[in-house]
Order: sequence, then structure tokens, then C-alpha cells
Amino acid sequence: MTSGLTILQPPGWPRPKGYSNGMAGEGRMVLTAGHVGWDAEQRFAEGLVPQIAQALRNVLAVLAEAGAGPQHVARMTWYVTDIPAYRAAGPALGQVWREVMGKHYPAMAVVGVTELVEPLAMVEIEATAVV
Repeated sequence: MTSGLTILQPPGWPRPKGYSNGMAGEGRMVLTAGHVGWDAEQRFAEGLVPQIAQALRNVLAVLAEAGAGPQHVARMTWYVTDIPAYRAAGPALGQVWREVMGKHYPAMAVVGVTELVEPLAMVEIEATAVV
């Protein structure tokens, strides 16, 4: 199944690392709520990178209900409670991304927040997909 998404890259801009500047696509939009790094029994993974991995898997589980996969994700917003820890997690985060999302890099934003609704949550991820 192909996604029908096109990366938008203005001429002369350097290629971004780990995300796309923009995405365009046509199809049915699928929107997820914010998902945190807990499993189906609401048990949190320990640490930022494991929570990110679980939150990404949770987003993909919801998208699968609409017949979508990582290749359909046009946009993600991440809310992170510890930006220095996020910055320090670079290589481990890249590995988790490739394991869960493959080589698909949607338009993304990472926002530092002081806390999330779930007290143990270190990250919350929401996604928009085009199927």
C-alpha cells in the first residue's frame, strides 16, 4: 500500500534531519489523539526513549484500525517534558524511530511542556495520516 504523500522541500534549503519540512497528500485523513508511552494495561515504559517507542507503537495501532501504517503519517507533534533528555537521546532515538517507523520522516514538531495529564508520562505523540 502506497501513501500518496509528497515531501515538500523548498529549493536551496538544507535537507532536514529526522523529519520533513512539509508533506502534501490526497486521501482520507486519519487523526490520532495524543498517545503516551504506556501499554494496553496502562503500564509505562521506563525512561524517555522506551516511552517514545511505546507511544509510537500506540499511534501505529490506532492508525492500523484505519488501514494506515507509518508510510501514511503526514504530520506528528510530540510533547516532551524534558527537552535536554530528548536532545541527549539522539542516537538511541534514531534507532527506535527506524525500528518502529522505518525510513519515513513526516513533518514534525517537538514541543517542550512542563507536564502531561498522566503524571508518569514523559512524552505524548499525536499524528495525522493520509490514506
